[in-house]
Amino acid sequence: MHILPAIFAITCYLIATALQWQVVRGRSINSTIVRVIGLLAVISHGFSAYLDLHRPTGIHLEFFSAGSLIGWLVAALVLLSSLRQKIDNLYIGTFPLAAFALFFTLFGLDSPEGKHYDTGLVIHILISILAYSIFTLAAFQAVLLAKQEYQLKHHITKGLLRSLPPLQTMEALLFEMIWTGLILLTLSLISGAIVFDDLFAQHLVHKTILSILAWLLYATLLIGRHLLGWRSHRAIRWTVGGFIVLMLSFFGSKFVVELLL
Repeated sequence: MHILPAIFAITCYLIATALQWQVVRGRSINSTIVRVIGLLAVISHGFSAYLDLHRPTGIHLEFFSAGSLIGWLVAALVLLSSLRQKIDNLYIGTFPLAAFALFFTLFGLDSPEGKHYDTGLVIHILISILAYSIFTLAAFQAVLLAKQEYQLKHHITKGLLRSLPPLQTMEALLFEMIWTGLILLTLSLISGAIVFDDLFAQHLVHKTILSILAWLLYATLLIGRHLLGWRSHRAIRWTVGGFIVLMLSFFGSKFVVELLL
């Protein structure tokens, strides 16, 4: 049932990405058109994800389904944020990511069976997925910021740079995302401690340790920003490093447990 809306969403994501890439290259394309196509993609993706997640036997939240859900959240957050900030160029990274994640749900690679989850566990999972989505968005923002800094240092005034907000605005937006993500990650760790009897049990230990390490990296970055004025390349490196650790904690654990074992 989720295949047709998934194919439509993937098509719309790719069209919106191609149009936004033309904007970066200096073509005059109405941003409203790109947003409408992106909105159609997000709505179709959301409908497809809903059908994929809800099975007769319970909630289907395995490796590829979880990836699709995170991709959908990231795309939706970028689309909403672009109404407030000029970050339309994040479409170029996030829309293909969402399309790629959704694409793999079409092949039935996950187990077809759903599971019944307690309410507390569902809340923990949703907070965790939202935190990962925010940090994914922050990682894309960091890459875009690195590209912007490179162009400024090399006096490149065309292409990507022309369509971005000032460097200070981009940096402030990055740290807003990190603050939001860290709060959600903190809530995820707290809810996990409440839901699970032992966060360091064998099937959870790798995820727990990596999540705590990611929390420490992001917290250190924010402390360094506040006390030492960290910015620029240091902020970018810590953001991307924390994102890699966090993704290993979530997708690495799910990949090993659900696909290898």
